Amino acid sequence: MKRFQFRELQAATENFSSKNILGKGGFGIVYRGQLPDGSLVAVKRLKDGNAAGGEAQFQTEVEMISLAVHRNLLRLYGFCMTASERLLVYPYMSNGSVALRLKGKPPLDWITRKRIALGAARGLLYLHKQCDPKIIHRDVKAANILLDDCCEAIVGDFGLAKLLDHRESHVKKMHQEKQLDILVDKGLGSKYDRIELEEMVQVALLCTQFLPGHRPKMSEVVRMLEGDGLAETV
Repeated sequence: MKRFQFRELQAATENFSSKNILGKGGFGIVYRGQLPDGSLVAVKRLKDGNAAGGEAQFQTEVEMISLAVHRNLLRLYGFCMTASERLLVYPYMSNGSVALRLKGKPPLDWITRKRIALGAARGLLYLHKQCDPKIIHRDVKAANILLDDCCEAIVGDFGLAKLLDHRESHVKKMHQEKQLDILVDKGLGSKYDRIELEEMVQVALLCTQFLPGHRPKMSEVVRMLEGDGLAETV
């Protein structure tokens, strides 16, 4: 893992130009950058860099994130640390996030969406159970699931997340009222499997139950998405 100089990342992002912004989130702003060798990167400039703990703590956390290596996880390429700045450098994902891709054209087909869901689940399973030390994501959302050149799911922003509130959801209400078709992206039309939709919504609801002890393990989620049946009904 490379430690970058701040001036290197300034140059790569054209002094953090607004035209290079890929996205903004709770942790900071992400910029598209190009290194001297021509490779493209995503540079995350963390908010309140001078308040993100001491240098030793930040470096320890960065090293922990870098140890998580899996086909469906965003690899940490490098970092930068100054008295007032904290930055993380990742490979550039040409297809952006799931959140952005769902708004694009042509719409993702049902098979691709299923593959993305399963890939994300496999990445989270690795974080929760297989890497050392284990990392709980706590901020899984469409904006944090990226897509590589082959539209494979790449889970990002792990190791940085904060706890979220858990509230009754619109999805749960639609499930109870048997109106799941309302949840389907209109761009799909009728080109999806109604039974698979029902199963995937049930998996999502199991994962977001209020009591943590009632939620399935990621290994169970992967098995359910692979078609081995639901652990229980919602």
